[in-house]
Amino acid sequence: MDVSRTDTATALARAGRYRPLAERALADEPLPPAEARALMASPDEELAAVLWAAFAVRHRHFGRAVKLCVLSNARSGLCPEDCGYCSQSAVSNADIPRYRLKSVAELVAAARRAAATGARRYCMVTSARGPSTADVAHFARAARAIRAELPDLELCVSLGILGEGAARELRAAGVDFVNHNLNTSRRFYPAICTTHTWDDRVATVAGARRAGLHACSGVIVGMGETDDDLIDVAGVLGALAVTSLPVNFLHPIDGTPLADRPPPPPGRCLRALALFRLTSPRAEIRAAGGRERCLGAAQGLALFAASSIFVEGYLTTPGQAHAAARDMITALGFQIEAAPDGQVQANVL
Repeated sequence: MDVSRTDTATALARAGRYRPLAERALADEPLPPAEARALMASPDEELAAVLWAAFAVRHRHFGRAVKLCVLSNARSGLCPEDCGYCSQSAVSNADIPRYRLKSVAELVAAARRAAATGARRYCMVTSARGPSTADVAHFARAARAIRAELPDLELCVSLGILGEGAARELRAAGVDFVNHNLNTSRRFYPAICTTHTWDDRVATVAGARRAGLHACSGVIVGMGETDDDLIDVAGVLGALAVTSLPVNFLHPIDGTPLADRPPPPPGRCLRALALFRLTSPRAEIRAAGGRERCLGAAQGLALFAASSIFVEGYLTTPGQAHAAARDMITALGFQIEAAPDGQVQANVL
């Protein structure tokens, strides 16, 4: 499935009975729940058609470009929340590094390394219910330092439940995106977390947008949710008009409450990616945490729906190295999204 010579019209012709879903997305029309259910329940022999439907929409808005993103775990462990999937939560006894907040110098150095790999976005993440006033000031200082040195590197923070005032402070410092994933539907959320609510997460996403930041919010597939849960949260993310939508796949970690759950199979992962592409057609869909384990040799197919991936690992689990990611991307006829005029890489090499 080489896409190097494939455009939107060609992809539509290959989408079979899923062509109307792609055409609806191309017209920015919502996907009816019945059609979304049919996509998630599609037989394996129609999976290629589902992916071509997703690619038709992806190509219209993003061409064949793939944005590389890098995470920095700025504070590991020590979180008071009880999210069942997370190795850093209060209910986890996973064997992970635990450390206090990294210094501004360390965060800037990690940004340099990210830019040197060709990453277009750098996201600083902390384990916490939400940031303190001191935390917000710390990340504002880091953002100003990074922005001064790497002006074209997109900056994202993921700091937990965030008030609108803090979001405005971060925006003034040069932060572009705030990440706070909804993770699943309102109905299913209490099954994975009880120390805060799904509505707390929605409020953070909405507040970031009001503050003038781009909203980054997505999901985790494979925690025991139903297709309807995925369809429900897809509809909410579409209504929130998030700019960036990471689709994570459960990577069961020893020591967490979800350690014994089997990871979702590749077909479900790919259908979920297609669902989110068709329900948020203009969003930057990211094939995020767990793609390496859950998709394995099929992870390149994620790019038919996704226009972005993480490289060089996640918060407490390893990931695909950037060299391997580049090989995967080009082998299928996709292209690495370059920094404007090569400025970011030129500043660090």
